[in-house]
Amino acid sequence: MDVLSEVLKAVRLDGALFYNGEFSAPWCFRSPASRAVAPYLSPDSGHVIIFHLLTEGRGYAHIEDEGRPVPLNAGDIIIFPHGDPHFMGNGSAVKAVDMAKELQRISSQGLKISRMGGGGEITKFICGYMACEPQLSRVFLGGLPPVLKINIRNDASGQWLEDSIRYSVGNADASRPGGEAVIAKLSEVLFVEALRRYIALLPPEQTGWLAGVRDPEVGKVLALLHRKPAYPWTIAALANDVGISRSVLAERFRRYLSETPIAYLTRWRLQLGAQMR
Repeated sequence: MDVLSEVLKAVRLDGALFYNGEFSAPWCFRSPASRAVAPYLSPDSGHVIIFHLLTEGRGYAHIEDEGRPVPLNAGDIIIFPHGDPHFMGNGSAVKAVDMAKELQRISSQGLKISRMGGGGEITKFICGYMACEPQLSRVFLGGLPPVLKINIRNDASGQWLEDSIRYSVGNADASRPGGEAVIAKLSEVLFVEALRRYIALLPPEQTGWLAGVRDPEVGKVLALLHRKPAYPWTIAALANDVGISRSVLAERFRRYLSETPIAYLTRWRLQLGAQMR
């Protein structure tokens, strides 16, 4: 059982790619908070996650008024899970272009290449978003930092995914049947792949929901709870299905999530109920 897949089914991700940039150094832009972008991308969404995939060149990114710039290289995907306003750029300091003033143009032009900059080193990137239900998505979003960077070019599957995205974006103007659906699914796969890689890279001492997903026993229990939330689970039944004692299960579950499995299940049921109203 795959607990991440079970949760994402309930959250119902809705993703797409919306910007195709080719910028020459020096350049810099400010992306507004996702709540300002959401009406142009996914009007009915509760929460929008913004991400950027560098396909060529290099750059940097950082949250507005916080932290050092995160260096970016080709193959990096940088995600802002909580929708914070942020800057991206490359080269010497220049005045940032405020993308909040460009949202109407960006949303209307689709994936046509946008060019900007001072004529130096080229950076190419594709921007996407992931819309999700805010209450249910707290399960995994709560365990993510404000900025998440993962490189997808370090194995064959990641390279295939990047190549597929680049091809689909490059042929987006062809208006072939199903083109938008293909791009939407690829953006969702990209986001989920980044989450999977992030979980795999967590240090052994890490706690929290995402670290619990990786633990063999705790992950199985979480998967059972999310797959069958209406089932009358007991700690004994969960321990029996996982194959460990009740005391060991309770201790390990509390280590990662700071509560018992039944308390966790109760919270999840309440969130599901609130979402159905």
